[in-house]
Amino acid sequence: MSNKEIVYTVRVEFGDCDPAGIVWFPNFFRWIDAASRHFFHQCGVPRWEETTKTLGVIGTPLVDTHTRFVKTASYGDTLEIAVRIAEWREKSFVQAYRVTRGADPILECEEVRIFGGKREDGSLRALPVPPSIRALCE
Repeated sequence: MSNKEIVYTVRVEFGDCDPAGIVWFPNFFRWIDAASRHFFHQCGVPRWEETTKTLGVIGTPLVDTHTRFVKTASYGDTLEIAVRIAEWREKSFVQAYRVTRGADPILECEEVRIFGGKREDGSLRALPVPPSIRALCE
């Protein structure tokens, strides 16, 4: 588990909401994905274009997700997405997210991601967690 927690802030716009005026749920996953990359950037991990050249890591594809929605959010809300690594594994890691509006919990999410690389035939494969990236994120 990592002690490092990074916060990514999102302002909900009118176009992010459904006709009922609440955030359309796929937008949360878009923001969580952006918060994941923001976490690595804030920890000092280079852009994926660079890690592709130096480590063979093209990014962190999602392989599993579990989300619990607690409250709704609407346009005009400012959401904070707190991100941390909950668990490091040999070829994957668990990234945990807590979305809040002030003190109000909006949702909780855990994702299992891999450090993806390409095989010679171009297909995706899971790489061992790079020690240099793990060290930056702990």
